[in-house]
Amino acid sequence: MSDPQIPNQPNNSLDLRTLTHVTYGLYALGFVTGGFLGIATLAAVVLMYLKRTDAAGTMYAAHFDWLLRTFWWALLWLAISAIATLIFIGWLGVVATVVWVLYRLIKGWLALMEGSVPTQYS
Repeated sequence: MSDPQIPNQPNNSLDLRTLTHVTYGLYALGFVTGGFLGIATLAAVVLMYLKRTDAAGTMYAAHFDWLLRTFWWALLWLAISAIATLIFIGWLGVVATVVWVLYRLIKGWLALMEGSVPTQYS
């Protein structure tokens, strides 16, 4: 009897696909809890920046870029909306930003499950 061949991978290393699922999950956890577990979203951002060089040249780099852009643009629009709440129109911006982030999370995660990038990168 022979043992099936197992590819040589370091035991402490996550493959990029699993890592990308983890980042989507952490980002979604922070989003779904309404910021109560916002540290999860920050952990996802830190993780993506730390593993960005490992993902360079792969389709997972596009997913990291997708999520990082989502984070930074959402942060900008939430900050602008927070200032605009002083004149009672900022709540529209908050709602629009939440819907936009939800759309990008779903679109990106579905693309990852299909094995493709979230948008067309040239």
